[in-house]
Amino acid sequence: MAGTLLGVTGGLKVLVVDDETPAVRRLERLLSARDDAVCVGAAHNGEQALDAAARLRPDVVLMDVEMPGIDGVEAAHRLQSQTSPPAIIFVTAFERYAVDAFDLQAVDYLVKPVRAERLGQALERAAAAKSRASTGPATLSARLGERLLAIRVADIRLLQAEDKYTCVHHLGGEALIEDSLLSLEDRFGDRFLRVHRSALVSRRHLRALFRDEQGHDRVEIDDCPIQPEVSRRNLAAVRRALQS
Repeated sequence: MAGTLLGVTGGLKVLVVDDETPAVRRLERLLSARDDAVCVGAAHNGEQALDAAARLRPDVVLMDVEMPGIDGVEAAHRLQSQTSPPAIIFVTAFERYAVDAFDLQAVDYLVKPVRAERLGQALERAAAAKSRASTGPATLSARLGERLLAIRVADIRLLQAEDKYTCVHHLGGEALIEDSLLSLEDRFGDRFLRVHRSALVSRRHLRALFRDEQGHDRVEIDDCPIQPEVSRRNLAAVRRALQS
């Protein structure tokens, strides 16, 4: 049996993603021989991987690259844009994807057939990444062109819903993420106040409430040029926040 990875209570929760059943079974067998990780589920394409990750909240995703529909690179991109994303370890027969893997900040890249020793090394890297994330400042991950940007939650002033995305207004500018306002409110409700169905503002940086020339109630936010509208149902909560 492998030794338990330091700092990982109960071991890492691992989601296996591969469109080939024999490959899934092999990884499941390798994981079952370890006491530092446990397989919590399997998926056979990128869309299933996203659904499973949302339900199971794995620490690590062992991700195949070439799959029908949403491939592994795109699925990893979407996972990494979420709050508290899992560590990604790409598993594929094609070494040419290594550049894509590390551009997406994957913790490792395994070539099939995966050896038990290499899997252990990759899991150690994932455990180290998890440990750093748990002790570091809270961040959101956003895609900016070909770059993955980590935005400190403390630097965010406003979160606004825009179609299928959320626009993050922070000290460094603006960025789009795929997290919904509802999920962000669930995670960071102590830091952000809902002022409208389409907007959350930083409680700490809420400056003032005023009425514009059209008769709409709006708020001013420190270090943010946008003054989002306040809905009638949230008006009392905004007033209480300003008075406290």
